Amino acid sequence: MEKLSSDYGKKSKLEFAIYPAPQVSTAVVEPYNSVLTTHTTLEHSDCAFMVDNEAIYDICRRNLDIGRPSYRNLNRLIGQIVSSITASLRFEGALNVDLTEFQTNLVPYPRIHFPLVTYAPVISVEKAYHEQLSVADITNQCFEPANQMVKCDPRHGKYMAVCLLYRGDVVPKDVNAAIGNIKNKRSIQFVDWCPTGFKVGINYQPPTVVPGGDLAKVPRALCMLSNTTAISEAWARLDHKFDLMYAKRAFVHWYVGEGMEEGEFSEAREDLAALEKDYEEVGIDSLDDESSEY
Repeated sequence: MEKLSSDYGKKSKLEFAIYPAPQVSTAVVEPYNSVLTTHTTLEHSDCAFMVDNEAIYDICRRNLDIGRPSYRNLNRLIGQIVSSITASLRFEGALNVDLTEFQTNLVPYPRIHFPLVTYAPVISVEKAYHEQLSVADITNQCFEPANQMVKCDPRHGKYMAVCLLYRGDVVPKDVNAAIGNIKNKRSIQFVDWCPTGFKVGINYQPPTVVPGGDLAKVPRALCMLSNTTAISEAWARLDHKFDLMYAKRAFVHWYVGEGMEEGEFSEAREDLAALEKDYEEVGIDSLDDESSEY
């Protein structure tokens, strides 16, 4: 990514970052790898869509009734997200969103560039026949923590910006009504310096699914990208796992043997602590900020 940054400095660089989970872990050192990767890519990525294997694992179990989801199940769900985010590059729509607009609308400060991804509906073929899937329903589902691709609770944080990417049989009138309902909900809080914060994309191409796969073919779907201070919960969880191992310097010798220095671990961990603090600070209301200065 450093090479891409230097070769294509002005281009938007979007990243899909997949974070580990204990249920489908392939390596005990995953917390190290995640912290080190986040630290090294932080400067070179303009917008990183976070996906957490643990959250996707739970969605597969709960919504698709898959007892022990495999990487294939997880990847098919992630594929729907990547497809929705890039759909406007490939298909026509009433309100198309290009890649630079994600950065413009979702990233208020350079380091605060980790939107939370939510997708609805995620339903199995068996359930598809008796599920209500109106625009209002899928919009409400996207504000439910259970449908998020990262384990965190937005009710504990504040939204800075929200991008709603609808696809399929969707008309702007229904979208406006659905957003109106969301704005009236007391549980959804925006930071006071960005009170309206909704960006909408509508694409006419309905979602496509793998034939014989777990996901049902649906007439419409919504991928929501939201920049929320609650995502710092995911950093805190990752940092805690890192700290447990690093306190004992467990497995560090393997990295040192490959040419790394131990100081790089501390540097990466400090950068993530700073990132947590950055998210905490952007959530503080500007009035609180002013009163603390006097």
